[in-house]
Amino acid sequence: MNLLVLLFLLASAHSSPTEPIFPEHQTESRFHFAALDEVRLLANGLLQLGQSLRDFVQNTKSQIKDIFQKLNIFDKSVYQLSVLASEIKEEEEELKKTTVILKANNKEIKGLSLEINSKVEDILKERKHLRRQVGGLEEKLSGLSQSLLSAEQVAQISTLKEIILTQEKSITDLLKAVREQSEQLNNQRTKIKGLENKFNSAHIQETDEYLDRNHQSNSLSGYLPYFTSDGSFSSDLPKDCGEVFSRGQKSSGLYAIKPHESQPFLVKCEFTEEGVFTVVQHRHDGSVDFDQSWETYEDGFGDFGSEFWLGLKKIYAVAHQGHSLLHVQIEDWRKEKHFTLYQYILEDAAFNYTIHLKLQTNESSSALDEHTGFRFSTKDHNDGNRDPNCAQDYTGGWWFSICGDFNLNGKCIQSRPRKKGTHWKPGKGTTRFKTTKISISHLSKPQTP
Repeated sequence: MNLLVLLFLLASAHSSPTEPIFPEHQTESRFHFAALDEVRLLANGLLQLGQSLRDFVQNTKSQIKDIFQKLNIFDKSVYQLSVLASEIKEEEEELKKTTVILKANNKEIKGLSLEINSKVEDILKERKHLRRQVGGLEEKLSGLSQSLLSAEQVAQISTLKEIILTQEKSITDLLKAVREQSEQLNNQRTKIKGLENKFNSAHIQETDEYLDRNHQSNSLSGYLPYFTSDGSFSSDLPKDCGEVFSRGQKSSGLYAIKPHESQPFLVKCEFTEEGVFTVVQHRHDGSVDFDQSWETYEDGFGDFGSEFWLGLKKIYAVAHQGHSLLHVQIEDWRKEKHFTLYQYILEDAAFNYTIHLKLQTNESSSALDEHTGFRFSTKDHNDGNRDPNCAQDYTGGWWFSICGDFNLNGKCIQSRPRKKGTHWKPGKGTTRFKTTKISISHLSKPQTP
């Protein structure tokens, strides 16, 4: 028996170790606990995500509430401004009516004053005549002083004295009436002057606010509001940037001008060592789409602070006054700057703003050295050009001659373009460029093509 036990122990000592074998219920229990850990981890993540979403929703609600409050304040401000504008317009109409009445009264008073002055002059002449008669009678009286006066002479003297007293009284009354009329006339003039000052102040304040808004936004806008076509209350505005400079303004910027036979509008004036310029086109970064309709090109578009086209109507209003040159400045992709000056004539809308050019001076020859009769065309308006598809093929509105020769309003591409885009064609091939500026250069002496 002892031998069998010893043999069993020796067999157990030489046997290799094996992995423990767990019962089936222990394995199932192990997998069960691992799944619970994953569920706890997932639940913890979902809880944190829910808290983050709740915080985000609360912040978003707060921001939306602030935006609605600001919108309400903005709506109230717009409504108040509209009410104020309506009140100003009503006061303006009343002031206009009152001014017309006062001007009529002023004319009537002037007529009465002239009539009274004429009567006073007649009375003064008659008074001088009576004084001469009295002087003659006094001489006669001195001659008869040693003798007794006759009854006829005494009666004549008494009659003359009464006439003189009556005339003097009439003269005194007339002088009093003249003084009263003069005082009344002065009061009427003071009232008219006060009304004109009040009327002008209202327009100036409204115009200043309009200019301030445009200076802040730099947006290209239409004609200035509340001005009459005959130039009343706005006749003191300069006609162009040249006159702005001559009145003492030396800083480049936005100014209100009123060309002849035009409503006032804003322009960008540049005062440099080279001269005084009204900028009508500027491109440099492609932020504004120049592929616009005919109507948009007539009215103007863009932003004075970046890229803009002043508008054919306004360009014609400035150019029509004469004494100016057309200044074209470009910068190519090699960062080389070129400029060209042209004598020019621009026709009105009835002739599709046809332009006639004659080279004044430049740094290199171009396709526009000396040409006449270029009609302005857009993608929706073409009348009389050689190729009716230039504006569609090369984009943008322009004075096309032959497609591809010259186009400063084409598509702006912020790379070295090979096809469409802003370009010109000097004597040695086509040049693509990235910045352009077209200005009207104002002259001190008249020059005509």
